Amino acid sequence: MSHKTLLRTGPLMPGGASPYGPLGPPGTGGLALPLGFTGRVVARSGQKVAGLTWHAAPDGGACFPDGAGWIYVSNSELPLLGGASALRFRGDGSVGDAYRILSGTDLNCAGGATPWHTWLSCELGHRGRVFECDPYGARAARPRLSMGRFKHEAAACDPERHVIYMTEDEPDGCFYRFRPGDWGDLTEGTLEVLCDSGHWQAVPSPAALLKATRHQVEDARHFDGGDGCHYAGGVCYFTTKGDTALWAYDAQTSTLDRLCEGVRAITAAPSGDLYVARETTEIDVIAPDRAVTPFLRLEGQAGAELTGLAFSPGGERLYFSARRGRTEGHTFEVAGPFRR
Repeated sequence: MSHKTLLRTGPLMPGGASPYGPLGPPGTGGLALPLGFTGRVVARSGQKVAGLTWHAAPDGGACFPDGAGWIYVSNSELPLLGGASALRFRGDGSVGDAYRILSGTDLNCAGGATPWHTWLSCELGHRGRVFECDPYGARAARPRLSMGRFKHEAAACDPERHVIYMTEDEPDGCFYRFRPGDWGDLTEGTLEVLCDSGHWQAVPSPAALLKATRHQVEDARHFDGGDGCHYAGGVCYFTTKGDTALWAYDAQTSTLDRLCEGVRAITAAPSGDLYVARETTEIDVIAPDRAVTPFLRLEGQAGAELTGLAFSPGGERLYFSARRGRTEGHTFEVAGPFRR
């Protein structure tokens, strides 16, 4: 949970002075970072890392605590061979293990971490499913069919209201929330869709056997290709790839605000700062006072999409992947004096 959250009203203010100073020249892997920060590539698609061949098309990701270390989980947006893999880091930051936590699924795009330390891996294919995975590799992944069958993109848990928000990658996709019967158990519950009225309405048939979920509620609000999703401090932030917009759904006031354009992926640091991946190979930081400044630029990988932004549990390291097409992908770690 972030210590602070974005001010609920007012415009974003780009162009100010970065809290970290200007970007330096590109270094390891083409990363241009502020003074005091370092970067490295921790995994490359098709190459071995701790005995595991790292997957292609790395997409959504999240971090989980693991004793003195931590685990970074990454989806693979490959058809039929998608799934998800995990990197286990020791307390000193070295990679201790790598392993699969989900296999044999289709187009695993984004997802989300739960408060009970599982990973929700979302399938992007037609009538896609949500799989609840164990990032520690001890338990088999399980489909959570009550969460609906549609082109799932990302998921974000709201521990205050006991719901999970979800995005849908369709030109007329919807914004959903899943209300489990028991918080912490996703086997049963109610799938709801946000409506133009601002209210939520239950989807009559989440299995979508005869009609797509996005077409079952007449008043449902539609978005141009739901993408990334992250919850912090009473607000669910999500992006839409068709118009590259960043949205903020304020769960406390039930209001929706369009913040800016040009954003694809998003996460939050413990400080309350938002980190957003742009359409270009850049990551900006949005401070709680709504100031927007550059944090990172990746050079030498024109056309790459930055995905899977996630902070380590202590907030000292930021992970993300740069992917091009279905084959090439590099997973990065950035370490340094992040604000707390």
